[in-house]
Amino acid sequence: MSQSGSNIQPPRDGHVHDSQCDCGHCGCPDVDGQVSLQVAVITLSDTRTLDDDRSGNRIAEMLTAGQHEVAVREIMTDDAEPLRERMLQLAEMPNLDAIITTGGTGIAPRDLAIDVIESLLDVELPGFGEHFRAISIAEIGPKAILSRATAGRMGRVAVFALPGSTGAVTTGMTQCVLPIIRHATALCQS
Repeated sequence: MSQSGSNIQPPRDGHVHDSQCDCGHCGCPDVDGQVSLQVAVITLSDTRTLDDDRSGNRIAEMLTAGQHEVAVREIMTDDAEPLRERMLQLAEMPNLDAIITTGGTGIAPRDLAIDVIESLLDVELPGFGEHFRAISIAEIGPKAILSRATAGRMGRVAVFALPGSTGAVTTGMTQCVLPIIRHATALCQS
């Protein structure tokens, strides 16, 4: 038992098991901790190119280091209709497992990504944004409250929306996305 007296065991393969779990008994899908996922990485920016997009490149590097494949890598402006259309197209790609966006998560008038993405989600994961902001507040202080990072399911695809700064992307990938991406995609596709 943990110090709090819970019967929850630490993660063995990317998700938490209860004391009865033998992965298959807890209701979780059988998750292969080595499976390589197909992921789209979309940067929302009016000024970046693939060459100077540090945040999108950081996501791609971290996915590759985690043995995943970057199936799509694009930069788009943070405009509502083109983003909506592209997200719908990506969600229909037969082998795509997840979409990760970076940028457009703030409260400036141009920050439309979250409004568009949340309107397309079949299921929202409020805990994702809550967890991201809690970690970010510890790292950078109250300014982290201004982020609207979110995640959810769109059809059979997991969607993660991260802020545009490289530091926030690193935190989000390390602390929020990579620990759950295999499990989240397995649930989306079960």
